[in-house]
Amino acid sequence: MFRSCVKQASRCLASASRAELHTSVICRAKLQAQKKTVSKLQAKVDRKHAKDAGRLYVVLGSEYNKEDKWIECDLQKTILTPDTVYSQETEPKVLHLSEGSVNMPSHLSFGIDGGEEKKLLFEVLPTLTVERGVTAFDEDTVERTKAAMKEELQKANMFARLVDLRNANAKGFAYENRRRIIEAFSTPEQPDDTGRPEVQAALLTYQIRKLWSHLLKFRKDVANRRALRQLVHDRAKVLRYLKRLDRDRYEAILPRLGLDKGSVEGELVI
Repeated sequence: MFRSCVKQASRCLASASRAELHTSVICRAKLQAQKKTVSKLQAKVDRKHAKDAGRLYVVLGSEYNKEDKWIECDLQKTILTPDTVYSQETEPKVLHLSEGSVNMPSHLSFGIDGGEEKKLLFEVLPTLTVERGVTAFDEDTVERTKAAMKEELQKANMFARLVDLRNANAKGFAYENRRRIIEAFSTPEQPDDTGRPEVQAALLTYQIRKLWSHLLKFRKDVANRRALRQLVHDRAKVLRYLKRLDRDRYEAILPRLGLDKGSVEGELVI
């Protein structure tokens, strides 16, 4: 009787130990499976970050999350954006004439710069308009001329508000930025030289930046993705040509555009 009780007790202990061992193995396997799942997800995330970093490096010309070169480059300082134009709280420049004054905005659109175009539109044209048709002088000629000149100055002030860059649309900003880029990257000997490699590279970089900001908002725009790849390769082609032509000019233009050599040389995978 005692032997049968001992055997039965030993069997119960053995089954309990096997059950505990079996449960612990399953729990340990579940924990390991969870760890493996987390590690796979983390690896996937790391691969995605590495892929995005490579894409940004080629497209924007700088390493991932390192925009110091772009902030300090000449191209970024040349480009005008609606935010920068609207945030500038500057008083209008007053153009003093002999007959009155015209309030000029800080930035003009439609390609009007501060040179001959500005002088022609706001200084010469009102005077010529008043003098048109005046063939003889009598007692009322001076009074009519003063009244006509006052009216022309009012028109000049309205025209100045009309050509203010703050009233321009996206095409107006693009036109003004292209004009400023061509002027900034041309030489004094040959102004407005659109065939210069530095000007071409600057214009392409501006288009790439603008298209990249568009794709950040509209990620399913497949057609513009292809256009972005084409622009990146075109810029690299122009800069490689400049490198073969004059290496000193090539070394000088890269920091002005905020680009690294890795975004131009070698295989470009986007």
